[in-house]
Amino acid sequence: MAEESRRTDAGTSAREAPVAAVTHNDGSIVVSLAGELDLYNATTVREALIECCSQTPDRLVVDLSAVTFIDSTALGVLIEARSRMTNRRAFLLAAPGLETRRALEISGLDRHFAVHESLDGALHTTL
Repeated sequence: MAEESRRTDAGTSAREAPVAAVTHNDGSIVVSLAGELDLYNATTVREALIECCSQTPDRLVVDLSAVTFIDSTALGVLIEARSRMTNRRAFLLAAPGLETRRALEISGLDRHFAVHESLDGALHTTL
């Protein structure tokens, strides 16, 4: 039992930071998320996204290319952040991997968010 507990603790401490980077460029903000986004780090993701929304960017792009897993709690954080944007169409998701895309499709959120195949596509789309 103690060995199993140690493995769990090691796995938890080795997790990637969920917010890999926040980049500002010509009125746009790109928030790059990474690793597993779930109940355990949703608060960190929420704080970063809400802070970015409060800066009233022309567009806020959430780069999902490095996300390996996303649960319903993290999806809820995306919904909340989008609701804080004055122009909700300016909240864009970019480059979701297979698992993330699947979660968006299963939840039906792919029909409510602007989801782009690439970061470049999200940054250059007409709003």
